[in-house]
Amino acid sequence: MSYMSYDSNLVIGSACIAVIICYVAISLEQLIFTQHTPRLQKIILCLSGMVFGFAIWAMHFVGMLACDLPQGYSFDLTLTVISYIIAALASTFAIWLTTQETLPIVRLILGGLLMGLGISGMHYIGMLGLTIPNQQVDYDAILVMLSVIIAISGSGLSFWLAFKYKNSFNHKMLYKIAVSIMIALSIVGMHYIGMAAATISSVHDHHFGSQLHEGQGILLFTIIFVASLILVSAFCVAILERRLEERSLQLLQANKELEDLALQDNLTKLPNRLFLVEYTDALFLDYKDIPSKIAFIYIDLDRFKSVNDAFGHHIGDELLVKLAQRLYPLLKDGQRLTRIGGDEFILILEDSNRNEAEAIAELFLQKIQDGFQISGKEINISASIGIVFFPDHGQNLQDLLINADSAMMQSKEQGRNTFSVYSSSLDQQHQSRSQSKLINDLYKAVEEQQFILFYQPKFTADYQICGVEALIRWKHPTLGLLAPSMFIDGAEQTGLIIRMGYWALEKACKQIQEWEDKKYAFGPIAVNLSAVQFEHKHLIETLEKLIQKYHVKNGNLIIEITESTAMHHIDDSIQTFEKLRNLGIRLAIDDFGTGHSSFLYLKDLPVDELKIDREFIRNLCEGSKEQIILESIIHLAIRLGLVVTAEGVETEQQAQILKRLGCQQLQGYLLGMPLPVDRLETNYSMVKAIP
Repeated sequence: MSYMSYDSNLVIGSACIAVIICYVAISLEQLIFTQHTPRLQKIILCLSGMVFGFAIWAMHFVGMLACDLPQGYSFDLTLTVISYIIAALASTFAIWLTTQETLPIVRLILGGLLMGLGISGMHYIGMLGLTIPNQQVDYDAILVMLSVIIAISGSGLSFWLAFKYKNSFNHKMLYKIAVSIMIALSIVGMHYIGMAAATISSVHDHHFGSQLHEGQGILLFTIIFVASLILVSAFCVAILERRLEERSLQLLQANKELEDLALQDNLTKLPNRLFLVEYTDALFLDYKDIPSKIAFIYIDLDRFKSVNDAFGHHIGDELLVKLAQRLYPLLKDGQRLTRIGGDEFILILEDSNRNEAEAIAELFLQKIQDGFQISGKEINISASIGIVFFPDHGQNLQDLLINADSAMMQSKEQGRNTFSVYSSSLDQQHQSRSQSKLINDLYKAVEEQQFILFYQPKFTADYQICGVEALIRWKHPTLGLLAPSMFIDGAEQTGLIIRMGYWALEKACKQIQEWEDKKYAFGPIAVNLSAVQFEHKHLIETLEKLIQKYHVKNGNLIIEITESTAMHHIDDSIQTFEKLRNLGIRLAIDDFGTGHSSFLYLKDLPVDELKIDREFIRNLCEGSKEQIILESIIHLAIRLGLVVTAEGVETEQQAQILKRLGCQQLQGYLLGMPLPVDRLETNYSMVKAIP
């Protein structure tokens, strides 16, 4: 039995050769991820595999030269060539597996397995080609298994690193060097552990033992064990991380699908109203400072209800689907078709003009008029179209839709199956009609409670939330979310304001109770009362019941009355105020400064808070007349024992001036927008009451 020794210079040289050739192979492999023709990609793949195979082969035989083998040894040419072919084929196939667009765990393991077996196969086939006269080579099975494990683990880890950072631009050379060293170490480690597993002995010697002394054996075993443990652990970590990445990608994809579904009409698969709102919000910002216009084409099908009545709703639904399928292919870049409800569609044309909008409207009318074959029935229908432009006909989506609806109604009055472009004269013609329509819709809204409360926070001078104001919004079925200015006048004219007001009061009281249960310190809640409701005979009685029902504590509910309402019948107002205060309700004078503005009357009113109208705040700056007026109002109000709140604070300069003048509370877009309750709780989730 003979013992092998190594030339340290050649050992280091073999490792360096492996690193250099692997670096070349990695560089070639990275070219696969770039844009090339399929044929060129195949050529690059084959070259990369051949280079990787050569790295394994070259390192092996340089390592063999480093070994002090018995004299007279030789290599079988056939087996030597076969060993290279095995390394090249295994490398090529492994690279092909791991350079796809995705790298699932199974493919990563299979690629590492193939590459590792290719390295091991090349080594042991090459060793099989080693011929030493009167000598034979025997192997330690455990060391052989460890060498194969190291080759597989190191290869898999290298492929994972190569895939993970395939698109990396920062430190690209360092990354390739790191991967090259990793796979080179796998080759070198496998080789020398494989050599350690080999025992060269005489063919006449039947006693086989270790070629290493005891101390050397323990050291070798320790090195092999630690190296194997590190590589196998790293490979397992790589597999686990890859699995987590796959799960994360699946989760992201699922979330994206849910988001897409939320923005998609279930029937036609077109974008829905929610998408329209989000899309236009971003679009208006992009077009804010440029002269280009955005066309909004409002499409409403004529007599669609008749189709549903005559053939059934399932036929009507199918008609809408086929209509969407017919119109969608007509869209070009910068054009969006959305369904906002029922038989109503909105077509958005970015960077458009009147001629283009009219041409597309005419085209759509023709396509809609062509007729539809549904369930063996010929269905003919037409449409009426209204056209508006941003920013000419509205600065926000709500105004644009209202004006587009007016233009569309003009088309219906002209005989249907036509289009109209909105104009100011058209608005004047249809203003009263539109208002009447809104009032009619308002009756239904009150019955179905199509309202929602938004809450705008109020802040102290040091920007701490000290309460919220409840603001009513109308969730109109077709026009979307409407501000109070759109319907309050109509509600007061019809008397519906009383039912709406009581609804808002009850919702506010219920919300107070819910926030108390959640330990949220958003209170007190301020609710605006109209003049009609303030004078309603059942106001005190109703509030008393609500306070008892929802266990509203003293001071948690604020009633806001406009200055003009409070001063209308000053004696009656004082009596009502006293009754409200006896119920534990705090009182505030809203829009102060726009009405009578009489501190003489104000001193007699039992109120707690004075809210300065936003008109005094709008043009507030250093040295302005507004500053002088506000200074007087704030100082007098404080002297009267009132809390002063400034509305409409939109700039930091306004806030600083008001704070310096002694204003105790601030409210406006600078500090907080009106939000629905869920978004308010999310945005200010840290606002907790003290237990």
